[in-house]
Parts: sequence; C-alpha cells; structure tokens
Amino acid sequence: MGGFSMTLSSRKAALAAALFASVAFPAAAEPVFNRIASFPVATNLPADKDKLSATSAEIITASQDGNTLIYSDSPLGAIGFIDIIDAKAPKAGGALMMDGEPTSVTTAAGKALVAVNTGESKQKPSGRLAIVDIATKKIDATCDLGGQPDSIALNKDRTLGTIAIENERDEEVNDGKIPQMPAGDLVVFQVKTDGTVDCSTIKHVALTGLAGVAPEDPEPEFVAFNSQNEIALTLQENNEIIILDGTTGTVKTHFTAGSVDLSGIDTKRDGALKFTGEKKGVLREPDAVKWLDDNRLIVANEGDYEGGSRGFTIFDKTGKVLFESGSSFERAVAALGHYPESRSSSKGVEPEGLEAAKFGDDNLFFLLAERASVVGVYKDTGADPELLQILPSGISPEGAIAIPQRNLLATANELDLGKDGGARSHVMIYERGEGEKAYPHIVSAEKDGNPIGFAALSGLAAVPGKPGMLYAVSDSVLGSQPTIYTIDATKRPAVITDALVVKRDGAPAQKLDIEGIAVAADGSFWLASEGYTERLVPHALYNVTAKGDIKTEIALPKELLANEIRYGFEGVTIIGTGDDTTLWMAVQREWNDDEKGFVKLLSYNPKKKEWGGVRYPLDKTESGWVGLSEITAQGDSVYIIERDNLVGDAAKLKKLYKVAISDLKPGKLGGELPVVKKTEAHDFIGDLKSATNGYVLDKLEGFAFDASGKAYAVTDNDGVSDSSGETLFFPVNLTATN
Repeated sequence: MGGFSMTLSSRKAALAAALFASVAFPAAAEPVFNRIASFPVATNLPADKDKLSATSAEIITASQDGNTLIYSDSPLGAIGFIDIIDAKAPKAGGALMMDGEPTSVTTAAGKALVAVNTGESKQKPSGRLAIVDIATKKIDATCDLGGQPDSIALNKDRTLGTIAIENERDEEVNDGKIPQMPAGDLVVFQVKTDGTVDCSTIKHVALTGLAGVAPEDPEPEFVAFNSQNEIALTLQENNEIIILDGTTGTVKTHFTAGSVDLSGIDTKRDGALKFTGEKKGVLREPDAVKWLDDNRLIVANEGDYEGGSRGFTIFDKTGKVLFESGSSFERAVAALGHYPESRSSSKGVEPEGLEAAKFGDDNLFFLLAERASVVGVYKDTGADPELLQILPSGISPEGAIAIPQRNLLATANELDLGKDGGARSHVMIYERGEGEKAYPHIVSAEKDGNPIGFAALSGLAAVPGKPGMLYAVSDSVLGSQPTIYTIDATKRPAVITDALVVKRDGAPAQKLDIEGIAVAADGSFWLASEGYTERLVPHALYNVTAKGDIKTEIALPKELLANEIRYGFEGVTIIGTGDDTTLWMAVQREWNDDEKGFVKLLSYNPKKKEWGGVRYPLDKTESGWVGLSEITAQGDSVYIIERDNLVGDAAKLKKLYKVAISDLKPGKLGGELPVVKKTEAHDFIGDLKSATNGYVLDKLEGFAFDASGKAYAVTDNDGVSDSSGETLFFPVNLTATN
C-alpha cells in the first residue's frame, strides 16, 4: 500500500492550506481552542515520595461527568486524579499506587479500568486489569490478562472492552528486531452497567499468521471501537492494521499499513533546517488509531525501528488509502518553530497519539506529535481534512481526551525533567470557544517554496528606520546554519519574513553560538557569540556585513580568557557614534575572577580596540543560578534581562533592569571594576504565565526596542530539545514601571 493517494498539485495545495490555517486568524464566530490551565503532575506525588521522584502523565481519560481527569503514570506505578470542576483551576486529586506499571486507562460508569503491566521481564510478560472506584480511589477487583497490556478501549455504550496485549520486544535483543516471543494477542471482555468487569468474560484473540512482517510475533499497540462494535487494532512493529468483530472476537480483515514517499523534509541531523530532502518507501508503522466513522479510520504514523512517515493516514476499513498527510503536518510544525532538528535523521516530529470527537457541528481529530510537543487540530470534512490550528503542549504529549460536553480537551505530556532542573510532566487543558488563537506568537514564511523554519531565538535588535521590524538570531542549536532572522512584528502572529545565514569564506560559518545582535550605523551587524572552549567554540565578537559575511572576528583578551567559563556573552548593544562607538556585552554568569553575585558588563571600542568592564550585581534566589540574558540600549539607559534558570512554579526571577548609560564608566580589565546601580523596569513572570496559560518558561533571552521605541521580548525554545518548543514573542508594556 505504498505511495500517496494525492496528486503532487493537490498535496501542495493541501500544504499551503494547512500552513495558512495554522497562522491565520479565525473569523469572529469561528471557535478556537486555547489552553486554559497547566497542571504539573508532580503535585500528585504521595507524601512519602521525594518531590523530584520521576512522575509522568501518559494515557489520559475522564470520568463520565467530565469533572475528573485520570491518567496513567508509569514511572510512579500509579494512576493520578485531577479535579477539573473548575477547569481553569485544576486541583490535585492524588495518586493511587497500582503495584505494577499502568499502561492505559479508561472509564465506565463510576469506575476506572486500568491496564497494568506486572511482567518480571519482557521474556516473561504478565499483566492485569484493575477496576478502580473513582469516588473512593480504591481498587475493587482485578482480572488476570495473561500478558503485558498496552492500549485499552471501550465501545460506545461502554458494555464491551478490549486490550492490546503487546508483549513488547526487547530492544537489547537482536538489535530490537522481531520476531521475539512470546507473541502478543488481543483481549476482549464484557463490562457491566456499574462499570465493573466479570473476569470470566475475558477472551483472548490470537493474531498470529496475519501480518506480512514477523507474522508469528504480532505486537499489538493501539485499539479503538466504532459504533458497530468493530475494533481497529494496530500492530506497530508489524506495520499491520487488523479489523475485528468485538462481539465475537473474530478477525474480519487485515491489511498492511504500507509505506509513503516523503518529500520536502529535513533528513539530516546536522544543525541546520533544510526542508528539501526526500525519503522513499518509508513504512508507516502506526501507533494510535481512531475511527472517524464506521467506515474510516485514522492512524498516527509514529514509526518504530524500521519506519515512521511523520504524518497520518486515513484508511477505509478495507485498507484503501483515502488521505495521506505526507510531510504537510511536519512542515506546518516547522513554520511554528517546533521542528526538532535533532530528530531529522530519524522520525522527525513523530506523530504518536490521537483523539477524535464531535464538538458542536464539527467532527474533529487531534494529532499529538511526541518530538515537536504540539497538537494538530484537524476538521474531518469527509474528504481531505482541514488543519485548523496547532496547539502548544507540554514535553512529549502521549495521550489526549476530548470532553466535548464541556468544550474541553486535555493532553497528557510524559517527559519529566525535574531531576535535571527542567520542566516536570504536565497535563494541559484547553477550552474551545469564540475568540482568537493565543498561539503561535511567531511563525515563519516560506522561502524558495519551503518553510524558513526557526529555533532557539536568543537575541533581538531593531531594524533601523522600520517600526515593527526586528532582527533575531539563532544560537548553537543551529550550529551549521547560524542565522539572522527578519521579523515583521506588525503582523499577528509575528512573521519571520527572511533568514540570512552568517557565512565565513562563502560557506555557513561554524563554531558560533550567537546570543546577541546589534546593528551598526553602516548597516552591518555585530554578533556576540557565547564560547564553549571544550567544544572549540570561541568567546568572540563578529562584525558581519549586511549580506551575512563575517568581515571581522574579535577574540577576547587574555585577561578575560584566563578566567573563562562556559557561560559567556548573552547580548550586545551599541552606545555612541563615530570614534566613540562602544559595544557593550552582558556576560551571563560569574567567571572565575568574579565575586559571587556579580557579573561583568564588558565594553569594546572597535576603533581604539580597547576593552573595559563594570560589575553588575545579581539578585539572589533560593535555588538555581541567576544570570543575564540580554542587553539593549534605549534613550539614556541600557536594559538588561536578569533571570534564574528555573521553570514552572519554581521560576521566581525573570526581570528587566535598566542601568543609566552615564553609569557605564568601564574600568581596566585585570583591575578593580566599578559596580553599577540597577533599577527594575519590568517583571516578566506575569507575562510568561498569562501568555498561553502554560508553565513559566526558563529561557527569556531576547529583548529590544523597535525603531519607534516599542519594546518586545522573546523566549529561546532550545530547538525543542528537552523543551516544549514554545516560542513566546510579545510586546512589553513598560509604561507602568518606566
């Protein structure tokens, strides 16, 4: 079942429509989804657990009244509860330990039905179905499943259930290739009206001998019912889809998920965004499956060890391809800055999860991209689906549940980086209503027929003489494509209209980590690069022509380099004119010769080739480190971003300070440097909380005034590596504090 079902021209039209839909404003009456709450699941950790214990939200469901969310938490070995009676203010409902690894959860009446893996090894799989009373949060009963369960689903009237018994392969054996016994199968069972399960009704359905790939070792992954009690089942590693009669447990038909020819994708992990590559015959290897109606089903083509076609496919239940998304979704994601370049040589954005539901008159489905940390919202038209918007999610969305009676959608985002000082696993809650899309804040246009794409915006500067126009730079995430972006902030969302690659000897410059940008009087750029000597990245200043060519490279003097650490320049600005033109750079953290709590602001006069510096006093926080992220001159002051390195509820310091230019009287390096005074100009915490109702992001790294004096700020999304990928770009109102 290889190839596309669409012509080249229709694919291009579909892509254009998808990209437009992801950035265009809806009409006044068009309902949209916006995030209304972000719940860190570590809040549900039991009192006897360390607060940094790994915890996760993976598969998520809701009680029948829509007032309680329930999610599986594999690392903790529990299911968690969230009270969403007030969906904008979710409350912790606690966790119930399951004496095993919960893999999936659903609800019937007042019960939660939980699939639990209890196997001692992959070679000796076992599992059980636990029936949990939602009100008391106690296990009423359990049923043996005879193998390691994965996905669970119930039919429309919640009288019939099914569980995929995966008996998953061991990636350490035979390079992870199948067959690896024992084989998986499918379980079907009956559900009583009170939500309980009679264990004696459990039947096992053999699935061997069906797939074209390793037929003796089926690897069931995901299950879904249609209204005719037919079950759609994906065998991910086998690249097979099976349709079964849920009432009798018999196989009705099966077909290969096939392959896709992809074009317009980034295929190399090389520190550059280039959506010009192609791959032929990529196996779909689908993960999640949902029915769109009784005849059509949709699969998310995450892939496994042999494939992953980066999108989704709509089949009819005979196996005919009705729609293939190809690279359109991934390219739309790239236009929002959420493309994970580090996954280019693998499976790209990895669509993994799916949800489908009817909201009002609209049949919608939701595609979760694990590596891009976004949710694509599509309208099912009966023909080619329409991409309505792309929602920001937490890191690695795994599962979603629609609650259409309350106009709500919730996602479970599995990655927990708490022990590394990063974001915790979160459940995100969205509401559908009339209004404007709160996200994205910034998107990129196309250039030469491909999305410009962007990542890790780490510095801002005004385009001289053009109000509403700004420059931004990318940091080392795009180390093979150091880029100066042009931003049109008069549009909403703002649009990256052009990208200028910084070049050395005609080729993209290497060994740069650009963290700051300033525009000289002659139209050239000054770039500040944060060094990392262990990786041969020098601490340096670069003067770059308007065409992007490096014409001057200025290394730091030995007095500075003798005390260097990794955390160097985080911004550059220009003060003065003519021979008195001076560059001022903010150094992020204390170097080895700095007193604790003080960092340097460094000066450099290009004409006189003179270095100097002052000391800047940092605020104190109870945890994490504090440093500088930007410096920009405006009027009689320089404005400096000072922040901690913490995220979410732990984040306390994200502020803008100003220092009088008259106070910048640099001392000689190697001697005692004068200390400057700072005045608070703005606290960004409120902006970061309210922007999209997500958790507070750590890397607020860009700030500048445009040619009219309007202020803007931007966050660095770390290239979607251990990050949600969100880029917040917003105007800053300094009137109240300035």
